[in-house]
Amino acid sequence: MRVALNATPLLSPLTGIGQYTYQIAKGLYESSEIKPSYFYAGVWSDQVREADTNIGSMGATQQSIRSVIKKAIPDGVRYRMSRAWRQRSFSKGCQANQIQVYHEPNFLTYRHDVPTVLTVHDLSWIRYPHTHAKAHVAEMNHYFPDSLMRADKIVTVSEFVKQEVQDVFGIAPDRIVAIGEGAEQLFQPRNSIETQNALNRFGLKHGKYILAVGTLEPRKNLIVALKAYSQLSSSVRAEYPLILIGMKAWLAHEFDKNLASVASLIKDGQIRLLGYQPREDLAVVMSGALCLVYPSIYEGFGLPPLEAMASAVPVISSNVSSIPEVVGDSGVLIDPHNVEALTEAMLRMVEDANYRNQLSQKALERSRVFSWPNCVEKTIAVYREVLNPVSGATT
Repeated sequence: MRVALNATPLLSPLTGIGQYTYQIAKGLYESSEIKPSYFYAGVWSDQVREADTNIGSMGATQQSIRSVIKKAIPDGVRYRMSRAWRQRSFSKGCQANQIQVYHEPNFLTYRHDVPTVLTVHDLSWIRYPHTHAKAHVAEMNHYFPDSLMRADKIVTVSEFVKQEVQDVFGIAPDRIVAIGEGAEQLFQPRNSIETQNALNRFGLKHGKYILAVGTLEPRKNLIVALKAYSQLSSSVRAEYPLILIGMKAWLAHEFDKNLASVASLIKDGQIRLLGYQPREDLAVVMSGALCLVYPSIYEGFGLPPLEAMASAVPVISSNVSSIPEVVGDSGVLIDPHNVEALTEAMLRMVEDANYRNQLSQKALERSRVFSWPNCVEKTIAVYREVLNPVSGATT
């Protein structure tokens, strides 16, 4: 089966959608049933670009040209011009590669003449438009409804998002398939000997820090994590620093403003911002954490909690959107706006080793419900269905 996958998300540092795209791309490449072609923002390839290898690859001249274009052309116009150019490249590539099924993993499909599978990760720009740039909200509102209509089958990353798509757009449930994501094998339990070298580089001690992972943007709600942590006693903070891993995104300056209120804690090393980290380093830091704090106000799935669970690390997370679907009863679920509840949950993690160990074991067991191979296998089954709707047989 010849499948086109839009792999453009692999050209940027990989966050949630990038990780999903990478795992699907790799799974298709390894499948004996699929002959994949990957579309990289106008360029076609039969190879999967490795995660994290494209960061900073753009030359100084290209960066300069892009900067000039960005200043000269309004966002909406620039996006339409770029999309029109990519559309031509996409259409030519589909014809040249004799594509039979097209999978769009990132919301907005290109025009095409082949059966299409569209992955929808969330409806955050509709539910929480204030957490996105206005230009992004406008683009999504303009293009997304047509993408839904063009899709023969819609894949959502959780039952929660499936229901969202039904409620907001009135899509029939039989057009939507919920397929959960997974945690890479990279995320696994490690002891203090296994984490020592990596943690030494960051000045951390195994089991002696609280971790928060997420892009520094409003929807991840990390401000609440900062406030809750600052209410812990100075002795607890001195022994258990709060470590934030994630790159800055839209409205990061608002996050920076809030850092002023905890400037003294940052100066003392009690709060540390490590920025974006490669997956290998993230996995080791994750496995050495006392617990993961994830107070996001809205998620379509929520990979960091699952990755922590696969690392046998207890999770304190929001009780909203898809997160309870992932965490189940293996973690602590709280109102994402309740600072006091988060403070209390962190303190209990610090003080109660038996409680922490019980959650750790439950988290590890719960994580096995989800896997990337299972996600890929179910996705390929959707390809078969759209290619041959009557029998679902592969051709």
